[in-house]
Amino acid sequence: MLRSLLAPGSSSRVRPATERVVVERVGTESGTDLFNWAVTTQQNDHVDGAIEIEIWSDVACPWCYIGKHRFLSALADFDGRDRVNVVWRSYQLAPDSPVGERRSELEALMQHKGMSAEQVRQMFGHVAGLGVDEGIKFDFDNVIAANTFDAHRLIHLAGESREALMEALFRAHFSDGAVIDDRAELVEIASQVGLDADIVRAWLESDAGADEVRADLDTARQLRVSGVPFFVANRRVAVSGAQQKDVFLQFLSQASEAPVS
Repeated sequence: MLRSLLAPGSSSRVRPATERVVVERVGTESGTDLFNWAVTTQQNDHVDGAIEIEIWSDVACPWCYIGKHRFLSALADFDGRDRVNVVWRSYQLAPDSPVGERRSELEALMQHKGMSAEQVRQMFGHVAGLGVDEGIKFDFDNVIAANTFDAHRLIHLAGESREALMEALFRAHFSDGAVIDDRAELVEIASQVGLDADIVRAWLESDAGADEVRADLDTARQLRVSGVPFFVANRRVAVSGAQQKDVFLQFLSQASEAPVS
């Protein structure tokens, strides 16, 4: 039996579904609309009840930053956490953003969303307030809009340091005003989490990691993921948005109970 979780704005209860899974996302915090997506019968390798959690996320997405903290807090309290393998997947909310443009996030959102400066600032204030509850400092006055493709390539280099690098990228972008499509700044950020600066520089100057990023983006399109963060367990249970901790605990519990075949 395939199952799905509903996102905020509708209900957080779990319900059974047929092979055609409907994930309702009306009024979600990630700002996406109701959509349908088909889950195939693709199987991953599972040993001893292992749970693979794939998370599509963008390091220029404030909801992904909040969702990451909430999910990891839930995972720390989950009894089966030793069986969970987290796989971070690349996603770009604004893939057409020019590299090196260095526009403020305020200006970029006004243009992209057609919102007034006051509307954008109100949105910033709401997100910043939620961030405080998660121990996250958002300084939207200093956020620089960026193309995140190189940052995602770098995440694919990081190996066991991937989660730490993502945290550093989120913090650099949303708290420190770093320009995360500037390769020199990416080298500095990666060095802070222990990656070798020369290796990082050579990686960024090549096309390394690009195919992996594109593969993640292609899979997201196949699953009809239209907003992030998006969490999938063993390709059988899914939840979207920066959910509260208790919903993520329910998600993990259902992932643990869902049959693999």
